[in-house]
Amino acid sequence: MDGEEVYEEDVDYSGNLCMFLDSASEEEWAKWLPSGIFTGVTTNPIILERDGRECTLEALTNLAKQALEYDAVQEFQVQTWGATSDDMWKNGIALAKYDPDVIVVKVPGTFEGIKAANALVADGIRVTITAAYSSHQAVLAASVGANYVAPYLGRMNDAGRDGHGTIVEMQKTADKLDSDMRILVASVRNVGDISKLASEGCDTFTISAQIAEQMFADPLTTQAAADFEAAAERIGAYRAEEEEREKREAEAAKEAEGTDADVGASEAEANGGGEGKQ
Repeated sequence: MDGEEVYEEDVDYSGNLCMFLDSASEEEWAKWLPSGIFTGVTTNPIILERDGRECTLEALTNLAKQALEYDAVQEFQVQTWGATSDDMWKNGIALAKYDPDVIVVKVPGTFEGIKAANALVADGIRVTITAAYSSHQAVLAASVGANYVAPYLGRMNDAGRDGHGTIVEMQKTADKLDSDMRILVASVRNVGDISKLASEGCDTFTISAQIAEQMFADPLTTQAAADFEAAAERIGAYRAEEEEREKREAEAAKEAEGTDADVGASEAEANGGGEGKQ
C-alpha cells in the first residue's frame, strides 16, 4: 500500500444516522448539544410544559433561535396546535417563518392533522407526523409528503402493542416505497431499544437527556477509562505538566519572597528615618 491513501476523504462514518435531543431545557442543551451525537432538537407541548416554557408563537420563535445558536443543531422540531386543520396550518406557517429550511413543524396524525400537513407541505414547510401508533400511519405520512413520521415506542408497549415490530414495519414500508421520509423513533425508554432498532435499519431517533445519560453509563467502559488514565499517569503522561506546575509554584514563591524582602526594607527605612527626626 506504499503511496496509497489509507482512508478515503469523503467517507461518512455515521451513515444515515440522525439523533435528536427531546428537550426544551437550556441546561440539557448546554450539556448534550456540544457532544456531537445530536443533529437537532425536538419538542412538543408536554415537553414545553415540563421544562417551564410557554406555548406561544413568540416564545417558540425565541426558543428556536436559542437552539439554532448551537453549531450542532441543523433542525428544530416544534409542534403546531389547533382544533381544525386551518388552525394547525396557520400556526404551522407562523412557527416555520423564522427559518423554513431548518424548522420542522410537527402535526398529529389525526384526520385534521393530515389535512394540515398536506397544506403545509404544499407551502414548502417541512413536516413531521407525530403520535403515530400503527404501521399504516407511515403510509398516511408518506402520502402527504411528510419528512418524518414519529412512532411512540414506549407508549405503544405501555398500551400492550408490539412497539418494536410496528416500527420495523414502518421502516420497511418507507424503504419499499422508496420514500425519503424518516421514521423518527420517539418515546424511547432504554438504550437497548436504540441498538435493536438500528440493527433492523432504523436510523432516526429522538431521546431524552436521561436516555443520553444511559448511553454513557456502562460501568466496564468507565472502569477501563479509569485504568487507562492510571497507567498513563504511572508512566509519565502527566510528568511534563507536573514539572511545569512545580516550576510555576517555585517562581511564585521566589517572587513572594522578593516582595516580602522589599516590604521589610521599606519598613526598616521608614522606622530609621523616624528615629533620626526625634
